[in-house]
Amino acid sequence: MQKPLAPQTSFWDKLPKPFFVLAPMADVTDAAFRTVIAKYGMPDVMWTEFVSADGLARAPKVLAKNAKPGDVPPFEKLTRDLLYTEAERPIVAQFFSSHPENMFEAARIAREMGFDGIDINMGCPDRSIEKQGAGAAMMKDAKAARAVIRAAKEGSMLGGVSLPVSVKTRIGYNKDQLAEWLPELLAENPVAITLHARTRKEMSKVPARWEHVAEAVRIRDRIQADQPVKTLIIGNGDVTDIVNARVRVKETGCDGVMLGRAIFGNPWLFNTQNRTAKDRSDIFVPSVQERLTVMVEHTKLFEKLLGDIKNFAIMKKHYKAYVNNFDGAVTLRAELMECANSGEVELKVRAFLETL
Repeated sequence: MQKPLAPQTSFWDKLPKPFFVLAPMADVTDAAFRTVIAKYGMPDVMWTEFVSADGLARAPKVLAKNAKPGDVPPFEKLTRDLLYTEAERPIVAQFFSSHPENMFEAARIAREMGFDGIDINMGCPDRSIEKQGAGAAMMKDAKAARAVIRAAKEGSMLGGVSLPVSVKTRIGYNKDQLAEWLPELLAENPVAITLHARTRKEMSKVPARWEHVAEAVRIRDRIQADQPVKTLIIGNGDVTDIVNARVRVKETGCDGVMLGRAIFGNPWLFNTQNRTAKDRSDIFVPSVQERLTVMVEHTKLFEKLLGDIKNFAIMKKHYKAYVNNFDGAVTLRAELMECANSGEVELKVRAFLETL
């Protein structure tokens, strides 16, 4: 068997302990929202949405002859999900694939685009992705999973040094299989493993079981006892804020925590005041005006960066989170659901703010 490439020195080695990172979420942590988050509350590490490595490797870079005016080449559409600003560093590109040759190519592209790291999704329960043998389906085939990790390292290699490669996964497919699954991943020396503390079967229907994150730390420590650089263990699942994240670190001994759904309507989740908060009374809470002003800013960025390739309706899931828990929120939210562009959203918000 090919000897696994060892982790390279990277930004991961310079992170504070514990560190707090943003989860990759499809049609949520897109280029527009990440720009806003970086401005108002940058996490220790930022992830892109997940992108199909198969798509990147195969997508045409030019339009077909029968393309309509305004159409965007397939390759460009995929790379829009990989847009980032310098303010988002360190930034990690997340890919999914069960084909090593396509992961190799996606990793090469990530290197060319200047990403700081690569993450491989081995936990997504979406059936269309599992049919490709990717996402959570990778937990059924450890040999294939390991080959994909090696391909990501080899594809991003430059001058004998690869980008740091990490993995996001779950504790098992239909049942807890952490004791068998995690050692297979650790054998390839990924720089970090994010563990969503549920099985694929459980989806998000049951509370995350953080005792398995503690178990993962113990497995890592046992297997890598003699290694100078150990794979970082990042816990994930049901974390509400940084205070809650600190509790999880204390309970499990994990190196960091990934927060996901808590970012909805709250790009301030990781801001400086929140990161040093000892209890929830110390957490920064934006005013209604701040929330709505940033929501408009977010909407304009979505139109600017993604409006020609993504449906405006994607923004409406964000409105449900931004416009909540204040007088008049229900009425304003209903009005925003009828808006078709950022101009209409801005007019509704201006009118509402004049009533405060």
